[in-house]
Amino acid sequence: MTNTLKIFLTLIAVLGLLAGCSSNKAEEDAVDEAQVEATPEPTEAPVDVYGDIRGLDTVFYFDFDQYILKAEARSALMVYAEVLKNAPTSIRLEGHADERGSREYNMALGERRANAVRDFLILQGVDASYIETVSYGEERPARMGSDEGSWSENRRVELIVSI
Repeated sequence: MTNTLKIFLTLIAVLGLLAGCSSNKAEEDAVDEAQVEATPEPTEAPVDVYGDIRGLDTVFYFDFDQYILKAEARSALMVYAEVLKNAPTSIRLEGHADERGSREYNMALGERRANAVRDFLILQGVDASYIETVSYGEERPARMGSDEGSWSENRRVELIVSI
């Protein structure tokens, strides 16, 4: 009887081990399946938040002795504002003037033009701490010349995005 009892106990122990192994395997499979289900499916490629502003004007022109934004400038700046609100980055607004007027007057006019663009962006919700303004007055003309064509290209604000 002792041999039969030993065989019986050994058989129970082996069955217990087999049952334990199979339940561990089942638990591992359940964990693997849960991990697979919890892992998100790859979605679309990352969004290029700056893609909306590539190709937009970066130079905004002004009328003689003015610092009022034109309609086309406001349209482009609305797009810039949306992008900059969603993905803040530093920008620099460089104000310029044509050669007419004194150096001091043109520096002040370039500053007023840069500030007009800045103020518009801030009104659209862009954080002011990301905007730098600078005036070059007549010191950095886009086009040399003393004619209306040259002057009109020099009355501008250039927007530089730090991407």
